[in-house]
Parts: sequence; structure tokens; C-alpha cells
Amino acid sequence: MLNIEEANRKSKEAVDGVLKSYSEVAKSWQAIATETGEFSRKYMQDATSYFEQLMGVRTIEAALELQTNFAKSSYETAVAQTSKLTELYSELGKTLVKPLEAAASQSTSVFTKTTL
Repeated sequence: MLNIEEANRKSKEAVDGVLKSYSEVAKSWQAIATETGEFSRKYMQDATSYFEQLMGVRTIEAALELQTNFAKSSYETAVAQTSKLTELYSELGKTLVKPLEAAASQSTSVFTKTTL
């Protein structure tokens, strides 16, 4: 027989778990936003420095070398940033799924007990 009180208690626990995880999700989004902001700030500083150096170049060869170094550095930085963001989004996904997994397992256990 279905125990309504137990089902209500399990349901309340699931809702509490979801609400508790809200702060973890907010922290994950904040970490992503902070990382993206820091990357943008650093890139703008690097680009400004590059253009300042480019203004002082006297030969085409020096300009090409400077441009090549800047492009290589920008590419390496972008790849590293992509790796960081991939990891942060992966953690966010795990955080989002955690309360749903708990709720599903609790619901399954309640209904398994009542049907057996």
C-alpha cells in the first residue's frame, strides 16, 4: 500500500535538495563568467600591447615576425581558455544533474517498496 506520508517526506527532501543545489549552480555560473571576463581583459591588454609594438616597427620583416608571434600566442591562449571553459561547463552539468539523480532514486525506492 502507498504510504502518503513517506512519499510526501521523500518529495520534500527532493525539493530541498534541488533548492540547495541552486547555490552550487549559481557559483558555477559565476566561475564561468569570471573566467570569461578575465580572459577578455587579458586579451585586450595583449592586443593593445601588440598594436603599440606594431606602431614602433620599422621594417616589414619585423612587422611580420611580430604578427606571427602575436597570432601564435593568441591561438595558444584561446586553446587553453577553451579547455578551462570546457571543464567549468562539465562541472556545471554534473551539478545540474546531481539533484535530479537523487530525486529519481528516491522516487524509485518509494514506488518499489509500495509495489512489492
